[in-house]
Amino acid sequence: MIDFLMHNIFFIVFGVVILGVLLIDLLLVGKNKHEISLKESLLWTSIWVSLALGFYLFIRFYGEHIHNITDTGSLMEYVTLYQPNLKITTQDFDTALALYRKTAATDFITGYLLEYTLSLDNVFVILLLLTGFSVDKANYKQVLFWGILGAIVLRFIFIFVGSALIQRFEWLLLVFGLFLLYSGFHMFFTRNKEERQDTQGHWIVRSLSKRINIYPTFISHHFWKRVDGKFYFTPLFLVLVMIEFTDVIFAMDSIPAIFSITLDPYIVFFSNIFAIIGLRSLFFLLVKVVDLFHYIKVGISFLLSFIGFKLIFHSWLESIGYQNIYSLYIIAATLVISIVASLVFPEKKSVKGA
Repeated sequence: MIDFLMHNIFFIVFGVVILGVLLIDLLLVGKNKHEISLKESLLWTSIWVSLALGFYLFIRFYGEHIHNITDTGSLMEYVTLYQPNLKITTQDFDTALALYRKTAATDFITGYLLEYTLSLDNVFVILLLLTGFSVDKANYKQVLFWGILGAIVLRFIFIFVGSALIQRFEWLLLVFGLFLLYSGFHMFFTRNKEERQDTQGHWIVRSLSKRINIYPTFISHHFWKRVDGKFYFTPLFLVLVMIEFTDVIFAMDSIPAIFSITLDPYIVFFSNIFAIIGLRSLFFLLVKVVDLFHYIKVGISFLLSFIGFKLIFHSWLESIGYQNIYSLYIIAATLVISIVASLVFPEKKSVKGA
């Protein structure tokens, strides 16, 4: 037990710190229920992005602490397990360690940017859910907090189970690649289709309504409440369940995608967590300007297809000198081009009666 704790001490400390920051945000900063302003969403978005960049710098200079790498033997064990493409040609431990730090840091920031970009589509679906259920905007923050906390737990399970499966069945990367290619093309060809959420007719709502007591109306910010001696779940609880469900669906795309960047489950997890915890503040930022970025879906569909292609043809790409840093450039360029194109070529609104 002591050996397990010592080997995973960094992972445990990381989880405690992240949970602490989230609780400070919810219990202290957000103790008064209110509609999040553009200024507040910008502030928290910048805080979470800054923390992610700070973590990148930590990996860049002290990344060996993540896997408790202390000598050449432990470093080569890590490379064999998670970084088979990392070519260490020197016997000098310090030189090899510097290469490991640089590679791990690049993988983290690339994965983070990829997950953050893919989260944009998730934001739009969450907005549809909240508006479809007519949730009070003052309750958005609380619902998203618990939704994101649940998503962290689910991602933890998906990532480490997925990593174990990939270690045993490498052909799963090919399956992931084909699935991402399909997802990318499907998103591109359906991008102009009007999205709707049938909240009352959704199978989750119908299923829960048959099995638990659902109160007919919202009760302030409560997920459940005892009324006249009888225990009820509120519609706000249904919203939370559906947000968790949508995250599971989106994880089917995002987690296979990030495994194209690195097979290290810790780096995959850290990238996911920083993207997810930044999703809530990003939501409040995008909800103010959601109509401006109509080319985002085109960019996301391209990225899904690109990552799928990369997973399928990774051996060929490696043979022609492709490096992971190129993925970072492509992801960043796609995001910037999507945003700039949306602003330069605004969406034409149809005029009724025209």
